[in-house]
This record gives sequence, C-alpha cells and structure tokens, in this order.
Amino acid sequence: MDSKYIKWSTLAFMAFSTVWGFGNVVNGFVYFNGIQVIFSWIFMFALYFVPYALMVGELGSAFKESGGGVSSWILKTTGPKLAYYAGWTYWACHITYIASKSSGGLKALSWAVFRNAETYDTFPTIGVQLVTFAVLLLFCWVASRGLNPLKKLATIAGTSMFVMSILYIIMIFAARAINPGADYVSLDLSMKSLIPEFNVKYFTSLSILVFAVGGCEKISPYVNKVKDPSKGFPRAMITLAIMVVVCAILGTIAMGMMFDPAVINGSEESFNSYVSNGSYWAFQKLGQYYGIGDSLLVVYAICNAIGQLSTLVISIDAPLRMLLDNEDAQKFIPSTLLKKNDTGAYVNGIKMVAILSGSIILIQSFVPGAAAVLKQLTKLNSVCMPMRYLWVFTAYIALRKAGNKFNPEYRFVKNDTLALAAGGWCFFVTAACCLLGVYDTDPFTMCLNIITPCVLTALGIILPMIKKRELQSAAK
Repeated sequence: MDSKYIKWSTLAFMAFSTVWGFGNVVNGFVYFNGIQVIFSWIFMFALYFVPYALMVGELGSAFKESGGGVSSWILKTTGPKLAYYAGWTYWACHITYIASKSSGGLKALSWAVFRNAETYDTFPTIGVQLVTFAVLLLFCWVASRGLNPLKKLATIAGTSMFVMSILYIIMIFAARAINPGADYVSLDLSMKSLIPEFNVKYFTSLSILVFAVGGCEKISPYVNKVKDPSKGFPRAMITLAIMVVVCAILGTIAMGMMFDPAVINGSEESFNSYVSNGSYWAFQKLGQYYGIGDSLLVVYAICNAIGQLSTLVISIDAPLRMLLDNEDAQKFIPSTLLKKNDTGAYVNGIKMVAILSGSIILIQSFVPGAAAVLKQLTKLNSVCMPMRYLWVFTAYIALRKAGNKFNPEYRFVKNDTLALAAGGWCFFVTAACCLLGVYDTDPFTMCLNIITPCVLTALGIILPMIKKRELQSAAK
C-alpha cells in the first residue's frame, strides 16, 4: 500500500531540483550588492515563497484529475475565457525565455571553447545577434519536425547543473582549509553590513528574486501522491523552503569569498559583465583554488550549453502544445495557428515563436556589447516570467471563494478570510515586483521591458477577435 505514495522528503527534493539553480545565487548576489541579498532572501522565502508553495499544494489537491496545469485550475474555478488567457500568458512568457536561451547557449559554448569572458563580449553585437537568430531558426526547425531528441539531454544537463551548484558550495568552504593562501575576499557578516539600502535600485530589482523562487506549480500533480497530504505536503514545502534558503545563504557567502561587490558595481560595464559571466568566473576561480586549472569551468560550461540549447527546443514546443492542444483554448484561437504538419507540430505557431523571439534578438543588435544583451534578457525575463504566477493566485482566490464546491484533500489554511488575504498578498507582491522591475536607468532596456509585455498582451487579446470574425464568416 505504501509503495503507491511518495515520501514527503522525496517530494521536497524533487521540488528543490525543480525550483532552485546556481544562476539564482549569482543573480541575487550581483543585483543586491553581494551578501546584502541574504536579508532579502529570508524575507522573500518567509513572506512569499512558503505561502505560494502551500497554495499550489491546495490547488493541486483540489484538481488532481487536471494534471496540475494552471489554465485547467482557472477553467474549473472561473471559465474558459480566463483559462485561455492563463494559457496564453504561460506561452507568451516563454517568448522572452526562448530569446535568452539562444543567447545563453552561445555564451556557454564560448566559455567552453575560449575559457574567458573577453572573447565573446568583444564580438560585434550585430554579429552575435545574427548568429543567435540563426540558432533560434535552427531549433525552430528541429521543433517543427517533431524532433525532440534533446529532452533526455535536458534532464541530464539539468541534473548535472543542480549537482554542480551544490558541489560549488561544498568545495568553496573546503577550499579555505585546503588552500588558505588563495585570494579570498574578506567578509563582514555584521548586521550593519547585511542590511540593504532600500533605494530605487533595490525595489526595481525585486522581480529577480520573485523570478528565482517561482515555478513550484510544476510539482502540484504529486500532492495527492504524498502519504497524508494534509501533513506531508506542508512538511515537504517547508523543508523545501529551508533547503532553498540555506543554499541561497551559503551560496551567497561562497560568492562573497570570491567577488567584491565594489568591483561589480564599479561601472555599468563591470555590472553587465558580472551578470553574464559571474557563474563562469565562480567555477573558474574554484578550479584555481584546487589547482586544477579550468577543468571545473569547462565541465560547467558544457553542461550549461547542453542545458540551455536542449531547453530551447522544449520551450519552443511544449508551451505551444499546452496552449493549442487545449480544446477550450481552441475556441479563442484562429484556425491558422492550429494547423499541423505531417509530424504533428503546430507549424504556424512555431513561426509565430520565431517572429516574436527573433524580433527581441534582432532588436538587441543595436545594444553596445554582448554582455549588455544578457543583462537585458535577465531583467526582461524577471519582468515577464512571474506574470504567469498571477494566474496561480487568481485560481487560488477563486477556489477559496467557491466555498465547499471543490473540497480539496489538503488545505493551506482552514480560515477562508486568512486564505484570501494570503492569495491577495502574493498576487500583489508578484504584480508590484513585475511593474517595478520594468524601470531601468538604461532607456533602451526600459523600453524593451514595457513594449514586450504590452505587445504579447495585445496579441493575446486580438486573437479571440480574429477567431470570432472567422466563426461569423463561416456561419454566413
């Protein structure tokens, strides 16, 4: 009987590998002035991530037959029109993500080959972006042929990246004992040095942290597979939060031993370079501490390149299928986009991906420097990707307003007023961080942060109008 259930500890580790990654540590450290991010991580986990994860558990428990999809939760709690918009948002968010995967994959390959930041960063931006666009078109073709041989590679690369991020923390602390004479940065862990400066930069960067801790809705199908969900699931999620916050803090301290925030923030060029190269420099320095040269760097870069490019194919194909395979969503989507080729791929949908993601890539040809491109994409993703979490909280609020209609086996909290307040709070934090994240001192980046979500939202509104006209013409 017990073999049918997942242990709560197993679920916690499954969720941990899904939610957390080394890039989150690097981005937090760079954007929040080094070890000062520890303060923000603790509050983000306590006031946002834990309630978010527990709400996801309740939604997964209420709609276990729906497979855990956010659009299916919205369909059950509200209706088909909002479910379409939820599905559209999930797909549209991946447009910026796809553009970043193309750029990130090339960056990783550059580090694997040249083993330095300068070679890639000194290439002409227009040349880099044209090659990036060519990579996008190639992988769109792969997706259009129904070829997804990279799915297993993505799993392997993702697992290896996860293992390396844990090894990084262990190895950097061990390095102090093995090689005490290395060039470590002295750390000041006093309370005064840990409290951040609450200025415009701080609040407009919070979307980076929201983006980092999101995505736990992927584990919602397993809620009812945990033995005694009402106790097992919250135990798993709280354990997850503890593991993540420990890794965030230890990873930040490890980064603090290597890099001086004063150098990172010394100039805009230096900041951009750390955003795009920080993780590679971390593994390069780690190898130097152990006297093994660039070996750790090369392994990390190869794993990252495989992971980025294989995820690129999956990101082109999977979100599109989730949207267009949905019969309820098809009522609002023009038939042209529903066309399939002989391999079963949505060819016109893939073309739309190529046009939209390709536009972001080509527009960035005018950005001065390849490092600035990756910094822009990191910020753009932090603005766009968390927008899909808004639908999680919308579904949760609708679920609790429905009273006893759905009867989930597991409840986050029994009191409806408290539950609605928690859902509203998480919705507000997500929306506020996305809006604040739009601001940037660079006018081009700020325009990109405004125009991209506006264009994607407008397109999502226009498509049902086209479908309506199409149906009216067919009825005549």
